[in-house]
Amino acid sequence: MPDRLNGTRILILETREEAQFSKLLAEQGAEVVQCPMFTIQDAPDPVPVAAWIRRAIDMPFDDLVLMTGEGLRRIMKLAMARGLDQALVAALARSRKFTRGPKPGKALREKGLEPQQTTEKPTTEGVIEMLGKLDLKGHRLGLQLYPDKDHSALTGALSAQGAEVDSVLPYVYDSKAADANIIIAIDDMAEGRIDSIALTNLGQVRRLIEAARANGSEAKLRAGLERTLIASVGPAVSGELSAHGLRTDVSPADEAYFMRPLISAMAAALAERKRTPAR
Repeated sequence: MPDRLNGTRILILETREEAQFSKLLAEQGAEVVQCPMFTIQDAPDPVPVAAWIRRAIDMPFDDLVLMTGEGLRRIMKLAMARGLDQALVAALARSRKFTRGPKPGKALREKGLEPQQTTEKPTTEGVIEMLGKLDLKGHRLGLQLYPDKDHSALTGALSAQGAEVDSVLPYVYDSKAADANIIIAIDDMAEGRIDSIALTNLGQVRRLIEAARANGSEAKLRAGLERTLIASVGPAVSGELSAHGLRTDVSPADEAYFMRPLISAMAAALAERKRTPAR
């Protein structure tokens, strides 16, 4: 139903899918307050990424594991700048392709490619479980990683299966550039100008706490969250909130850990709040 969020202000911290999430919320009538937790930049040294692209072209991987859609897009951006994009797409077409959740699959389809398999849960553990059922002995495996994450469990599991892992990290996060906007968002919550905060990954919780502490605003953040509906996309985010002594007010039901179910859950909870004024 359209217009379910009329008259509400929703704070989102999404970075990679900011435009899509904003559009979905706006379609329901919400005023969206955007506050990305970091900016995404190309890897500062493109040489290792370019070398990985060249290896992928010269000797196509048996298997390719994509952890993020952003990663593939950054790789293709550099390949295009060097006139290697068509050759890279042709090479990747020869590999079995596995993705962590639906977003890397979407990035593949933008290039006319399809994943052979996608994790049921978009987590590193889900990737390990998915690939653990395969015979990877002697396989050359291209692995696209993402920043601010210890990937040793994943690379270790793949190596233990006999795969020759060739990893690449095509982008980095710049968190400092976002700190000023985070503090403004904290002020908005503390002043009651935000109806709900929508959290779509656990890194957003960590960054929110870290930025507040670094700027002496943690008490104000916690006060603001006390008066703001906290919406979590799923158990990983809710677990991180709990680890910091914070609650989850609403989360999608039935393991539907995606944006649309999250929006539906928020709309229902906010409507209930309107029907039941605070005492």
